[in-house]
Amino acid sequence: MSKFKRVRDHRNKITVRTLLQLTAAIITSLAGGIGANAADQPLEYRVLATSRTSTMEKELNESTAAGYRFSKAMGGKSANGGQEIIVAMVKDSTPSGQGVRKYRLLATTKTSTMQKEMQQSADEGYAYLDQTVYESAFGGKEVVVIMELDPSKKDIRSTYRLLATTKTSTMQRELQEAGAQGYVLMGLTVGKTELGGDEVVTILRRDD
Repeated sequence: MSKFKRVRDHRNKITVRTLLQLTAAIITSLAGGIGANAADQPLEYRVLATSRTSTMEKELNESTAAGYRFSKAMGGKSANGGQEIIVAMVKDSTPSGQGVRKYRLLATTKTSTMQKEMQQSADEGYAYLDQTVYESAFGGKEVVVIMELDPSKKDIRSTYRLLATTKTSTMQRELQEAGAQGYVLMGLTVGKTELGGDEVVTILRRDD
C-alpha cells in the first residue's frame, strides 16, 4: 500500500469518526432539550365521568376553577356497566392569566332545540368545543354539546346551524348550501334524534 493511500484512508477514518461524534452530540443535545422542555412544562390531567349531564357541567366548572381546561370528551359504556359522559381535563404548569373559563353542557334529542340553546349560549359569549352521543337514563341517545366561555376571546359573534338527516346524499347537499353561506363544519356525530332513527348530526358555525 502506498504512503499516499495510507494517509488518505487515515483521513477518511478521522472524517467518519468526527461525523459520528458530531451526530451523537447533536442527538444528545436535542434529547436533553426535549427533556428539559417537558420537565419545565409538565401537564396535569383530570378525568371526569358521570351519567348526568348536569353533574358533568358542575364538575367541569369546578375543575376549571382549579386551573384545568377542557381537552377531550366522549360518551359510552364505562367499566361500571352504565352509560357515562367522560371528559379529560388538562392543566398547564404555568397560569395563563386569562381568567377562569366557564363551561356549559347541552343535551337533547331535538336538533331544533339544540340549535336554539347553542345560539342562546353563543349570544352570551360561549363557543362550541366538542360533541358526542350519550345514552341517557331515559333510554334515548342524545347529542351532547360542550361549549366554553373563554374570557380571552371577546367581541366574537357566531351563528350556529345544526343539520340532521339519515341520508348522506342529503347531508352533502345541505353542507354544500351551508358552506356557500360561510358556515364552517365544527363537528359530526351519529345520534338518535326526535324522528326515532339514527341520524347524522352536524354542527356548523359562522363568525360574523
